[in-house]
Amino acid sequence: MKRPLEIIGATDVADLPELGWHNVPVRVDSGAATSAIHCSRVKLVETDGRQELHVYLDAKRGAPQHFFIVTEFKQTVVRNSFGKEEKRFVIKTPIRLFGRKIRTEFSLANRQKMSYPILLGRKLLKNRFIVDVSKKNLSAARHSLAPTRSQKLPQT
Repeated sequence: MKRPLEIIGATDVADLPELGWHNVPVRVDSGAATSAIHCSRVKLVETDGRQELHVYLDAKRGAPQHFFIVTEFKQTVVRNSFGKEEKRFVIKTPIRLFGRKIRTEFSLANRQKMSYPILLGRKLLKNRFIVDVSKKNLSAARHSLAPTRSQKLPQT
């Protein structure tokens, strides 16, 4: 049986449980094809013969500064909001919204001017949500998200 579509507002708060990042403000962007995490730095590191991505996230809109490491990732070419193509790393991780855990892809982009640390694009929204831009934080209001401590950034 198919789930009914949830109404999501222009902004919300979500968890990325596998990354240990909780109560993160998100912006819904139906103009973007894919979802994105805005990070200050992404560093490719070789450890014990395998490649890891070290991802550094700045504090934004109340989201804590955060650091995480992923070993499963790919690189792809993405057209940015100005129409320019750029290479980005892409990771797949679950996001928790409306009490649901949804596994999706996020491109990693250093876009300092962005107010929200996460953008949710059409691929995530399609067949799951109806966007009502007059609303805000519907998931957060319905499912109180428990704050947890983020990892400290390593010194580099």
